[in-house]
Amino acid sequence: MSQEPVSPAVRKRVQDSFGRQGLMSHLGARLAHIGPGRVHIVLPARPEVTQQHGYVHAGATSAIADSAGGYAALTLFDEESEVLTVEYKINLLAPAAGDHLEAIGSVLKAGRTLTVCQLEVHGVRSDGARKLVANGQQTLIRVSRPVE
Repeated sequence: MSQEPVSPAVRKRVQDSFGRQGLMSHLGARLAHIGPGRVHIVLPARPEVTQQHGYVHAGATSAIADSAGGYAALTLFDEESEVLTVEYKINLLAPAAGDHLEAIGSVLKAGRTLTVCQLEVHGVRSDGARKLVANGQQTLIRVSRPVE
């Protein structure tokens, strides 16, 4: 994992935007790493985000993957730009089990208009063991920041 830092301004912009996301707050997700073109989001496994067999629900798994990719792209954009998901595909490789999930969004190609990200979600146990439970790819579009 790259530990290269982002500027304080980029970090604040990502954190502020993440803080405005009602879904991430509702799920109990938090930002774990913000680097240039790479963001990690952690989701604790709790009964409120599980499906009937006790695994983290695919919807929650997909949501944190989508947000991790979106914020990874945002780290590379200027302050006048925002990002919206155009499409994403997620492969659910194994039941999403563990003490928490960690979604990793990594920019593969940043363009003027479209950006493509790789998405990974790992189930992480309390002993640190990790298992890849989902992977995917995402296309995002850069849009102008709305006037507030």
